[in-house]
Amino acid sequence: MDVGIIGTGNVGSALARGWAQAGHRILLGARDPAKASSLAAAIRARVVSPPEVAQADVIVLATPWTAAQTVLEGLGDLTGKIVIDCTNPLGRVGGRFGLLIGHDTSGAEELAAAFPAARIVKTLNQVGAEVMGLAGTLPRRPVMFMAADDAAAKQTVDTLLQDLGFDPLDAGDLSKARLLEPFALVWINQALAQGKGRHWALTVQEVPHA
Repeated sequence: MDVGIIGTGNVGSALARGWAQAGHRILLGARDPAKASSLAAAIRARVVSPPEVAQADVIVLATPWTAAQTVLEGLGDLTGKIVIDCTNPLGRVGGRFGLLIGHDTSGAEELAAAFPAARIVKTLNQVGAEVMGLAGTLPRRPVMFMAADDAAAKQTVDTLLQDLGFDPLDAGDLSKARLLEPFALVWINQALAQGKGRHWALTVQEVPHA
């Protein structure tokens, strides 16, 4: 599968490495092609222009939330394209770190409204880049929730999540991004405020019952 990744920071780089290792062809869209060249060489990816990224089977938005809409506008026609939204609309709210958008909508829904022809899937926003890069090496697969209105798009993304080493769980339609974006704050709180560090994730434990 051709996976086009917009953003080559920590998240974009971790995802690119993971999917390249799983055998997918990676297209890297970067504002600074020279900055992405070393990553591209390491994983045999191509550094391309934004319109070329839109030719991939799946587009991954791994940018800050504040840049998300502008970045997608630069890709051109997104009709029928699966767009994985990894962003979280987080920032300072009333002097505290929290959601910039919620709870009667979400960042993912705002993107879907702005790009109604695209197939937006909210996922890969619930852990840090360190977990994304190590998920496939862990003895138990970390959980990764996803939400979307398009069942076929979720099926494709489910496969990509498994290829990274995650245990995908379907959270429902795209409105459930209103749950997943605040959920990211739980991970951030534990990782940073509570001192747990960035190398942890949740897993599912099946409980035996009669």
